[in-house]
Amino acid sequence: MSGIYLHIPFCKQACHYCDFHFSTSMGHKEATIQAIARELELRRNYLQGQEVKTIYFGGGTPSLLTQAELQLLLETIKGLFIVSEDAEITLEANPDDLKPEKLQELRAAGINRLSIGLQSFHEPHLRLMNRAHNATESLQCVKDAQAAGFDNITVDLIYGIPAPDHSIWLNDLETLFSLNVQHVSCYALTIEPDTALGRWSKKGKFKPSEDDFTAQQFELLLAQMAQHGFVQYEISNFCQPGYESRHNSNYWRGVHYLGVGPSAHSFNGHSRQYNVANNRKYTAAISESIIPAEIEELTLADQANDYLLTTLRTTWGCDLAVLRDKYAYDVQASHEVYLQELQQKGLASIAANVLYLTDKGKLLADQITLDLMLE
Repeated sequence: MSGIYLHIPFCKQACHYCDFHFSTSMGHKEATIQAIARELELRRNYLQGQEVKTIYFGGGTPSLLTQAELQLLLETIKGLFIVSEDAEITLEANPDDLKPEKLQELRAAGINRLSIGLQSFHEPHLRLMNRAHNATESLQCVKDAQAAGFDNITVDLIYGIPAPDHSIWLNDLETLFSLNVQHVSCYALTIEPDTALGRWSKKGKFKPSEDDFTAQQFELLLAQMAQHGFVQYEISNFCQPGYESRHNSNYWRGVHYLGVGPSAHSFNGHSRQYNVANNRKYTAAISESIIPAEIEELTLADQANDYLLTTLRTTWGCDLAVLRDKYAYDVQASHEVYLQELQQKGLASIAANVLYLTDKGKLLADQITLDLMLE
């Protein structure tokens, strides 16, 4: 099985925390969508006939696609690839785009899973992040989506936003649970240098939260999710039983995927491919039937590190036997003392030869992974 990711690089406005590739100018949108359809044709053999089980429209803001643009891309995929009848087809959306008529268009096109970027229900936080919607729209769009027949909805929330205490975050979570969505992705506010918040932070105009404050909010998140019956199957992802994101789970399981569009990434097991993050350069190259991408061939050590990076973030953990037998990396032999220390400190456990991070260890997942990686 495999997946297809489509990067739709357009937004109404720039969120102050986002460093993904996008443009707020729509003048080149039609040409870019046509180029994405053409790239699908050019790369029809990338997945080598594997059945496509997931399709994911990310961005950017895919909910800016017209019905005709969305149908063009989906029909192109279905004409070129073997698509499973029960494929998970996800579209990322902003609340302000999800009016009832838009929701009907998405349903008619074949979208069966919505990923809605709520981020917060607190108006000052939405303004700080320069979101294009308000809290009322956040609530209404989810209700409208449910009324339109969407029964697989995930929403995004951001924690670690500077605040006097944790009451705003707890209120956000209380509001979230009242919506009865099936899946939630929660991310700590990260200050990237080439963003408004990054520039303000450098100039002293914005002070990020302390690490301890953000860690406390993560711990509150874990407690609340467990209390409301959500399963944490990856560090940032929670779902009601049976509603894991099939597309994102495939990333963490090392399943092959094709990424099309400016800045999109692809993976076929032995290499990664990175499309140019520039709309005009992308469309110009595609018009000449050239894929404007860099290819990184993965060594066995690279593959071992990828396996560590992805599996340690998940509930199914890192199978040390797979790491040893498939990727020739015996982490137990090379890091015996370190692994013992992790277990003694309550940061990790090993059961049936599988390494798991505890809730405490998940707070340090990036550092632990780095410590275990092959150099």
